[in-house]
Amino acid sequence: MEQNKGMLLIGEKLPEMEVHTTHGKKVLPHDYLGRWLVLFSHPADFTPVCTTEFISFAKNYEKFKELNAELLGLSIDQVFSHIKWVEWIENELKVAIPFPIIADDMGKVAERMGMIHPGGGTKTVRAVFLIDPEGIIRLILYYPAEVGRNVAEILRVLEAFQISDKHNVAIPANWPHNELIGDRVIVPPPSNVDDAKERPKKYDCFDWWFCHKKI
Repeated sequence: MEQNKGMLLIGEKLPEMEVHTTHGKKVLPHDYLGRWLVLFSHPADFTPVCTTEFISFAKNYEKFKELNAELLGLSIDQVFSHIKWVEWIENELKVAIPFPIIADDMGKVAERMGMIHPGGGTKTVRAVFLIDPEGIIRLILYYPAEVGRNVAEILRVLEAFQISDKHNVAIPANWPHNELIGDRVIVPPPSNVDDAKERPKKYDCFDWWFCHKKI
């Protein structure tokens, strides 16, 4: 696939970039191949909403690790600001931040990733890029400055992608608590007439085009 030269899109490969983080230099996506990567931006260090987000990410860090995922933060701040902020969080709020943060003080990474909203100055939006073990962007989320992210939703969609990939199924709304089929998953649509006729014999179906199963 030819990569879009403007804003990055779902299905594209994460551009190759060398970044400076609080844990040293990282090469994207190379250093994370074989694992899922949650790359997220925040507007600025030493801001209340961002602080609550970082605490939530930190407290859920082991859950991400269990799903073979790593976290990588980013803002247009210098590395000393990141280090001091992380230090303050640990000293004052008693929460250690175990993942690295990109110091994108020139804004080049944020600009390449589409993390800067037009008219928003130099601060990044609350963007989330979920990148699979092959370095492909699978999900992009944007939140405004005044609303913090739902970390549980990021974990939910990460697990959903892994189940979808492993079992070749689709995932319903609000899974695993869907109002119609609960924690079941949706079988892909049939590819021919014979398959459509056989579908209700193999799965639970509302009709041949809407079948579901337990995994």
